[in-house]
Amino acid sequence: MTALPRILLWTDTPAAYQQAIADAGLSSRIAVETLPRGETPSDDQCAEVEAILAWGAPAGVLPRMKKLRWAQSLTAGVEGWLALPDLPATLTLTCARGTHRESMAENILGALFHIAKPYAAIAESQKTSSWTRRMATPLSGKTLGILGLGAIGQQLATMASAIGMRVIGTRRGTAPVPGATVYPPAETNTVLAQSDFLVLLLPATAETDNFINAARLAHMKPTAWLLNFGRGHLINDADLIAATTNKTIAGAILDVFRQEPLPTSHTFWTTHGIMVLPHIGGGHPHRDTVVAQLFTDNLTRFLDGQPLRELVDRAAGY
Repeated sequence: MTALPRILLWTDTPAAYQQAIADAGLSSRIAVETLPRGETPSDDQCAEVEAILAWGAPAGVLPRMKKLRWAQSLTAGVEGWLALPDLPATLTLTCARGTHRESMAENILGALFHIAKPYAAIAESQKTSSWTRRMATPLSGKTLGILGLGAIGQQLATMASAIGMRVIGTRRGTAPVPGATVYPPAETNTVLAQSDFLVLLLPATAETDNFINAARLAHMKPTAWLLNFGRGHLINDADLIAATTNKTIAGAILDVFRQEPLPTSHTFWTTHGIMVLPHIGGGHPHRDTVVAQLFTDNLTRFLDGQPLRELVDRAAGY
């Protein structure tokens, strides 16, 4: 009898994936093994496992997995995988692109409402029983710029346009995006100049490192806000601190950083106009269940020899 393909769930929360495998009727076609995220595959697993679900892998492990043909990343961003010095050239890598489009878009909308509506200040006033009249700013009619109209950006465009915002943004492809006016990346400055709120959803690549710098910030309105829910390295930290301090822009809400947790000594914590979020963008209580749906779809395709979804383009970096 031919041995079943061995699949390794390299995560601290394998239950949702095991259940999804059973629900998809795949249990009889594979041998499933689990491994906590912080542990290293055994010699036997390195010799026999053909596919893994993982957050990433330390250097030196993947080349030892001689039968490994496919790795499903638990995250949409794959810069950690691509930075591995020994990532096998023949390994098929897929990511979790699009699996948190709803939660991310909702959290970005929440940040927009936080800026425009005075509920946080009102809550502070209540602590001292202070009746302080405040004015809410309408979001309807304001321009939302989105750099990176991928799955999350498109979801955000739909939701923002539904509350009356004008949505513009950039993407590489030429396909239209419902609810948004699309510009090519070469016209990024046009989006910067028109936006009342600018959301960063670009992938992490060499091309996007320090993408938002002093020169680009200078194109924004002094009343505009910057929201980064993409990757921390998209922003030149010092330039953003200067821009908010000098009132080049009104302020920023940041959910991602070059180093996480953000060091307590970082100036972002104390810069007026900058709000630090503890990377809440894509997380939600049922994220594993959503990712598991993508994984089992890809697992079925893998077993049947069909093309996989959400393939990573190594040259593009995402």
